[in-house]
Amino acid sequence: MITINKKYNTFEKIYTIVKRISPGKVATYGQIAALVGPGLPARIIGYALHGLPEKTDIPWHRVINRMGKISFSPSRNNHDSLQKHLLEQEGVIFNSEDKIDFNKFLWHPDE
Repeated sequence: MITINKKYNTFEKIYTIVKRISPGKVATYGQIAALVGPGLPARIIGYALHGLPEKTDIPWHRVINRMGKISFSPSRNNHDSLQKHLLEQEGVIFNSEDKIDFNKFLWHPDE
């Protein structure tokens, strides 16, 4: 169980890292979790991004799953199509299976 202060600090670290993802690039939930700290489950990244307000400067749409796809969530009320739209506006291309080519679009934090 994450305490309130630890949860807040963890979420702030997540947001700081996600803000670094370049337009036209994507990162995975696991990739962000590894950058935040060892042993952090990837699902925590999803929780942190899901809780963002609608009008935010954090590019939540640039985080996808390890399969190169947008993670569907029935509780997100059309955010899946919004996420795809925002990524496409940045030049990210989806193949016929709605997957993103990591060779072309994966963000590397050291760049």
